[in-house]
Amino acid sequence: MFTLPQLEAFVAVAEELHFGAAAERLNMTQPPLSRQIQILEKKLGTQLFGRTSRKVELTAAGATLLPRARQILDMCIKTDLDVRRVSSGEAGTITVGYTAIAGQSALPLMLRRAAEGMPGVSFVLRELVSTDQMDGLVKGSVDIGLLRPIVARPGVTSRSLMKDRLVVALPEGSTMLGTMGAPAGQPLPLGSLDRLPLLMYSTKEARYFHDLVLRLFASAGAHANITQYASQVPALLAFVQAGLGVTLVPASAMGFAPAGVEFREIDGRHGMQELNRVELELAWNEETANPAVLRLLELIDVP
Repeated sequence: MFTLPQLEAFVAVAEELHFGAAAERLNMTQPPLSRQIQILEKKLGTQLFGRTSRKVELTAAGATLLPRARQILDMCIKTDLDVRRVSSGEAGTITVGYTAIAGQSALPLMLRRAAEGMPGVSFVLRELVSTDQMDGLVKGSVDIGLLRPIVARPGVTSRSLMKDRLVVALPEGSTMLGTMGAPAGQPLPLGSLDRLPLLMYSTKEARYFHDLVLRLFASAGAHANITQYASQVPALLAFVQAGLGVTLVPASAMGFAPAGVEFREIDGRHGMQELNRVELELAWNEETANPAVLRLLELIDVP
């Protein structure tokens, strides 16, 4: 089988049609260049050049080899560049897990920054609840997670990325609150939701929000009358749209809520403002072997 140096020598001579010029182009002397051509011709069992004292020209076999030799060399150069770009994080693929809310807030910002700073990198996007993202980070099926703070796993590192707050979502024009609610436009005491049908987060897939809502209700002295469960905010908002009850969602969800849903801020008095804090974390496996992940972390200034 021929080697890349032999193909490089052949292409140089074929393009220059002069051994001396080809040797100069390759930064070598003429004798070793001639030996490379001779070895190549011997391996292929055919003469590639017709040589006279006055000129060098390609044989039919040489003319057949030339375009293919160029393709092989071009592919080798491209492969070399691609491998180097992947190893430096300038190219490659990153699998990003994200929650439904993060897909509307943090994810677009991260992708925009990545498109500017590392345009050669491709992204695979997977909408997953936080627990499934954490499993993926441990197993290596997810490279970057945009998730809610949950129980840490060995080898997975996270940092706070965005802060938010919960707001009340209820059917538009609903009379559920009766006389208990604050005037329109005013923050709503959670006590006014006492015993109303509450659309709640799943204890397994959305434990972070489930526990936070219960803490808020307990702090307000309100009874959580749970009637439906869902793992993602869009599903809870669909329940609200259908008039099945009220729920608490991150304020960032107001930007993509369906028609027929209205929102009220939660009254922040009596320590409620300190308790009503929602965090979104950026998480990754600290032993990742994906150079593009490390480059992305640098790009978004992760310490």
